[in-house]
Amino acid sequence: MNDPVAWSGDIIELQGVTRRFPGVVALEAVDLAIRRGEVHVLVGQNGAGKSTLVKLLCGIHPVSEGHILYEGAPFAPRTTLESMRAGIRVVHQELNLLPFLSVAENVFFEHLPRRFGLVDLRRLHQRTEEALLEVGLSVSPRTRVEELGVAQMQLVEIAKALTGQSKVLILDEPTATLTPREIGRLFEILRRLRARGVTIIYISHRLQEVFDIGDRITVLRNGRKIETLRTSEARVPQIVKLMVGKEMGEEYPFRPEVSQGAEVLRVDDLRHRGSPHPVSFSVRAGELLGVAGLVGAGRTETMRALFGADPRPSGRIFRNGREVHIRRPRDAVQAGICLLTEDRKAQGVILDMPCYANVTLTNLARVSRGGLLQAAAERSSTQSLVEDLSIKTPSIHQLVRNLSGGNQQKLVIAKWLFRQAEVLIFDEPTRGIDVGARYEIYMLLWRLAEQGKGIIIVSSDLPEIMGVCHRILVFSNGRVTGEVQRSEFSQEKILSLAYQEFLRSPAGAAYSAAAPAV
Repeated sequence: MNDPVAWSGDIIELQGVTRRFPGVVALEAVDLAIRRGEVHVLVGQNGAGKSTLVKLLCGIHPVSEGHILYEGAPFAPRTTLESMRAGIRVVHQELNLLPFLSVAENVFFEHLPRRFGLVDLRRLHQRTEEALLEVGLSVSPRTRVEELGVAQMQLVEIAKALTGQSKVLILDEPTATLTPREIGRLFEILRRLRARGVTIIYISHRLQEVFDIGDRITVLRNGRKIETLRTSEARVPQIVKLMVGKEMGEEYPFRPEVSQGAEVLRVDDLRHRGSPHPVSFSVRAGELLGVAGLVGAGRTETMRALFGADPRPSGRIFRNGREVHIRRPRDAVQAGICLLTEDRKAQGVILDMPCYANVTLTNLARVSRGGLLQAAAERSSTQSLVEDLSIKTPSIHQLVRNLSGGNQQKLVIAKWLFRQAEVLIFDEPTRGIDVGARYEIYMLLWRLAEQGKGIIIVSSDLPEIMGVCHRILVFSNGRVTGEVQRSEFSQEKILSLAYQEFLRSPAGAAYSAAAPAV
């Protein structure tokens, strides 16, 4: 591969680039120049065209009109392999790992080290350990990817992208499930790459981190380029206004007037598989309970065990004071408990079914009569939720696969709202969601709270759960290390509780020694 500093001009230039899909213009006449050795940030609401632009660069889709120049020459990759050979690597928002292979095999899949024609496992595992240490992930290289959580998979994706020498590194929502410390480590890596002349295209809905890492910001809206600004000259309200086309209210609405009622859920001494520590907590009607913690702290595993998606060796669950026996997700749903999983693509939606089928699948009895589906009722109910959640789709008949990631996420929320659950567990509810849609989801959560729902929000975004929740449970190394009331909220307090147990472990000590301060 060529030296990444060999080209001195704009490394990528889009000239009037348009990309059409059936019934949709995803990008329209976009002119954009990306300089060598800069961190160029792309921002915009879901459906603005960010992911489409990335897919044009990495050979997933061809350009409908216009031209792309790469290092001054015409560039029209027909496959992702062709793009990779040109020096462009991508960490997609939707993870692309092979679940039945090990971490090591995924990280070095394209260039496995060999000795005498065979894979050199010793060198493979050694190199993988070095790559994982670089991104701050403490797992065995021999671990199968299917055993990891989504945030750990994200770090594996980043490690994989960093193993090859690249001229352009594209990161699509890389920090969506990472904690501040992991984000700090990632930013240190990106700054080192930038210093070597590597160009970084960075996509994020977290506007504050855009200002921490970006050199220039390009705003897209409805498939069009709106403006490119120097980060040093831009401000968050200005970016938000360019993204949504209007002024926005406060980012994290909290409504103290919403009163809390009786206890709707209590969990006593619940243990998920692989954890020796029992967890107990409760949720009241009208309450938004936040759950914070590091990657691997046990947040998601606890919620999956509660929902019956994973076995639980012990624990009792009470709904409205009465014990319920949950052995599988169907039992939880019948008890009025629903889970919005952190991995929407694999566990939240059925990609090759239309929107209306995904929404009503959770409660077909509501749109059936005499055992037969009532098409009019099914479509009417879906259309109402699509409008209520501002889901961008040409039609409720559109296949979910063709929606943007953020709109897929909102569709998952719609299906559980259609189920009319009383306890809703949201695991990373705004992952991959733009700033305008986030506000809509927060207001929706408050509407649900007003209706007396009990809501649990698992999130890696501390400002988010501090902004919308009444209280926060903090997980560390599989146990609850603290409960923080709203009057005591601070990132410092929550993070100290989050690291409390982890830093006592051997893995935590090694991680702390290797990680940069944030």
